Amino acid sequence: MIRLQDIIDRVRASRQDADVDLIKKAYVYSAQVHKGQLRRSGEPYLVHPLGVAFIIAQLNLDEQSVVAALLHDTLEDTLATAEDIESLFGKTVLFLVEGVTKLAKVTFHSGEQRQAESVRKMLVAMSEDIRVVLVKLADRLDNMRTLEYLEPDRRDAIAAETLEIYAPLANRLGIYWIRRELEDLSFRWLHPAQWEQIQQHVAHLADHRKQYIDGVVDFLEKTIIEKNGIEAQVSGRIKHPYSIFRKMQSKGLEFDEVQDIIAFRIIVDNVENCYRVLGIIHALWKPVVGRFKDYIAMPKINRYQSLHTTVVGPEGERVEIQIRTHEMHRVAEFGIAAHWAYKEGWHGSGKNGDFSQFSWLRELLSQQQDLRDPDEILETVKVNLFADEVFTFTPRGDVIALPAGATALDFAYAVHSEVGHHCVGARINNKIAPLRQKLRNGDTVEILTHPKQRPSKDWLSFVKTSRARTKIRAVVRAEQRRRSKEIGRELLEKEAKRRRVNLNRKWRSGEIGRVAEELGLRNTDELLAALGYGKLSANKVVELLLPEEKRQEAREALEQTRPSRIVEALKKPLRRSRSGILVDGLNDVMVRMARCCNPIPGDRLVGVVTRGRGVTVHSVDCRRLAGIDPARRIQVRWDSSLEKEAMHAVTIRLRCEDRPGLLANVTAVLSEVGINISQVNAKAEAGGLATCQLKLLVHNLDELKSVLRKIEKIKGVRAAERMRQ
Repeated sequence: MIRLQDIIDRVRASRQDADVDLIKKAYVYSAQVHKGQLRRSGEPYLVHPLGVAFIIAQLNLDEQSVVAALLHDTLEDTLATAEDIESLFGKTVLFLVEGVTKLAKVTFHSGEQRQAESVRKMLVAMSEDIRVVLVKLADRLDNMRTLEYLEPDRRDAIAAETLEIYAPLANRLGIYWIRRELEDLSFRWLHPAQWEQIQQHVAHLADHRKQYIDGVVDFLEKTIIEKNGIEAQVSGRIKHPYSIFRKMQSKGLEFDEVQDIIAFRIIVDNVENCYRVLGIIHALWKPVVGRFKDYIAMPKINRYQSLHTTVVGPEGERVEIQIRTHEMHRVAEFGIAAHWAYKEGWHGSGKNGDFSQFSWLRELLSQQQDLRDPDEILETVKVNLFADEVFTFTPRGDVIALPAGATALDFAYAVHSEVGHHCVGARINNKIAPLRQKLRNGDTVEILTHPKQRPSKDWLSFVKTSRARTKIRAVVRAEQRRRSKEIGRELLEKEAKRRRVNLNRKWRSGEIGRVAEELGLRNTDELLAALGYGKLSANKVVELLLPEEKRQEAREALEQTRPSRIVEALKKPLRRSRSGILVDGLNDVMVRMARCCNPIPGDRLVGVVTRGRGVTVHSVDCRRLAGIDPARRIQVRWDSSLEKEAMHAVTIRLRCEDRPGLLANVTAVLSEVGINISQVNAKAEAGGLATCQLKLLVHNLDELKSVLRKIEKIKGVRAAERMRQ
């Protein structure tokens, strides 16, 4: 358990003049207001603020940040007031505590809305004072350390969110030790079988390779320090479990097949010595082709700098070596927190200093202001946070950093939006290349444009950057909306002519605007678009344009022409959909499930209105939604009364060893839990591996997840995942 003195000692180690009395006062206040509260573990709640404060102290932040960490839950979980905190601890502390509280205190109708709005608030908080997000990261890390006390569903959801948002955020902020721990803790709960397996392997490897690591460290110290007179600190380690797991997954390897698991770090006094040591290393051992990266000359987007090289070391073993200065190491471990007030100019007002080099943050902030759809917000953030980088060049020699997998079209949009919109091709390293060609480090790219070229919806299938996606979607949707308004106007004019309504007069008098407002639409453009998309009938609009007495006459005439059985049918309650889907606001609509994502109960849904084909139901993470105007989307939900009855086909893919009996083991597990298999395809691959695709019939997503976890525990199965088109 962390003690107050541990926090004070850590603060004093980095800031001798720190106001420890303020920290002590915050500790006493937090203890008082949290008195009687317990955590899920049964410990006093005060243990959590102490843990968060110690993490903040480890980041060498100021005492105001430590105080904010001690008080971060007081406004939300206790009777403490903002006035109390301001009077006792000052405006800056209140600013930080309120900032952290706002990140947590968000209530929305759906899970994706809540998470998206939390992310949006986090970005805004980062722009106002980065310390707010650092306290939030520390809060998440301390909570992840005690995740075993939560129920499994809640635990899995938090672990998944941590892996998707918080670990990449820590990486983007350059705080690698927090990123590593968040990844490993998430991995532990999301993939327990693989976690246990890799942990055992790592422990066994550490026992047997300790002598090897110590020997290499001694040899490097003697060679670099004694023989070449360069002051250096050399250390060795085995990479953390999640990084090993990710490499196994991406390359389809077993643990014993993963190379360069052992890494060494050499820290020297200056940049010149970094390159001198690199030459010494390459003279000692043969470098592996394509595994050298110079992040000193071209730093990562989070300011990380280091030389990375992989060599064939002693005993023919591949090892990774990182070479950096002491200052580079400090930035690598503490990231943005290393650039503290005395250096960057953070002020007591709670506003940031100059973090202009964090261009990705500026890009995120500018993009999220234009987005309204929760899933697009999350997608944009994840793309920006996750991406590794490639460095490319303009013909003039300017460097443009792009995420790994970026294409020539992404490059065009990185240069300028208009260049991207009118891009027809590219010349990469003086060779003509298609827009979808992926770029590599060092490529020189020249974009070819034509004034008549316009963005295509197909471009969304291969662009990588969120900037390109956002710009393309905007143009495609604008074109869809323009076309839908034209169709809507034609439908309205046709119906008005049939009903002998003078539409031009209605436009001039503003009555159409009144009808739009009556229907809950913002303006006539929205009304025309709704008509064009099929969300609204022209008959209804024209009827609302009629005087009240004529509306009544029309309704009576319609009732007289209907057979009595139809009238009775209309009075009956809405029948359940055979598809198990309920469409909000529509009683009589055709529903079909999208084949591209094949949603099953438990998936979050969105409906898309299509003229002549009713509502198509997609999963919210379906890629096909990217180019669809949000105005065409409609709320749909699963009919819970049919969930236990209906069976849904879903395809899973297994990556496994090609060994006799493995498929029998899989089918035995499925039979044991009562899952029916409707189709099986298996294919042997090189290297003693195989891929199996099985079409299963399941009730819901929870059942599918449970089955996948059981299959992953079978010996020889390396990965089991749900397939989508």
